[in-house]
Amino acid sequence: MTDFTLYDETNAPEKSKALLEESKKSFGMIPNLHAVMAEAPGLLEGYQKLHELALNSSFDKEQLTVVWQTLNVEHECHYCVPAHTGIAKNMDVNDELIQKLRDDKKLSDTKLNTLKNTVLALTRGRGNVDDDTLKTFFDAGFTRQQLLEIITIMAQKLMSNYTNHLANTPVDEPFKKFEWSK
Repeated sequence: MTDFTLYDETNAPEKSKALLEESKKSFGMIPNLHAVMAEAPGLLEGYQKLHELALNSSFDKEQLTVVWQTLNVEHECHYCVPAHTGIAKNMDVNDELIQKLRDDKKLSDTKLNTLKNTVLALTRGRGNVDDDTLKTFFDAGFTRQQLLEIITIMAQKLMSNYTNHLANTPVDEPFKKFEWSK
């Protein structure tokens, strides 16, 4: 196993220092994920930009949580599931929805469950989705824009989930109470 350094703004590669300052400003701390990503400034910068794009997507807070957490659970990310549990709670997302996503259960809300199933179909099919899945997605009221925005969020989660697998990133203190495993 390769050991990864948890960088901060004092010891990070020069190109990552300002990015870590931005993380600290945005989150009130440097999340361990960002501290690991600082080893590759382009990765950290790309992740931060994709995170911003996800937040500014056309998805509401529940829908965004469904996309993020569905991917985190599918990828079995020990770090992102607890982190996004905390983020969802901070966004005042319904506790039942949060728990069902963590447990990979069917969602009570039909539209949100359709979103979850579409995210899984896109992920498992590597972008290849059958017509019935797409029809169900659009019939639920989602748009082509949202279908493509899922891909943006998938890219974000691929960066974080895979980094966490490689680095075995320690869960940040504020999220330890939400620890998770498959």
